[in-house]
Amino acid sequence: MTAAQSKRKYDLSEVLIDEATLKKRVEELGEEITRDYKGKSIVLIGILKGSIPFIADLMRNIRLDDLEVDYISVSSYGRSTKSSGVVRILKDLDSDIKGKDVIIVEDIIDTGLTLAYLKEYFMGRNPGSLKICTLLDKPSRRKVDIRGDYVGFRVEDRFIVGYGLDVEQRFRNLPFISWIKEE
Repeated sequence: MTAAQSKRKYDLSEVLIDEATLKKRVEELGEEITRDYKGKSIVLIGILKGSIPFIADLMRNIRLDDLEVDYISVSSYGRSTKSSGVVRILKDLDSDIKGKDVIIVEDIIDTGLTLAYLKEYFMGRNPGSLKICTLLDKPSRRKVDIRGDYVGFRVEDRFIVGYGLDVEQRFRNLPFISWIKEE
């Protein structure tokens, strides 16, 4: 990335989902998962880096005694704002998921290509069950038939940042969801 690119200015003046609304919905998702898995153990698999704030808040709202967390890092965007469609695994899981109830925790389902790839990849490891929990769902961009089992919010086709989502590795730390309007 050039110095000019790193200084690109963005207009983030419109908040799409505020901090209080995010917090409330994540609490509700945690309650749903708790009800659905009562008496069971689960493994949450966060997709790095975007899922970090979401999975941290989500797991604090899941009231189960037996909850594991693991992470996988994949790339399909690189430094672009458009998915290349080619998924590369940068960091694999540390644990074996064979026979376990697994929930993939994703920040956003956009084209669905990355998630479809990961779902097939994880199914090859023979989990007991596999579900998807996504904070954001952007169905207008879907290129494959994949859906979240637990969905926080449906959003329009905009480039969204905040609460883990980024552009050029920036804005992940925002406690709300905004969208990019390039200046």
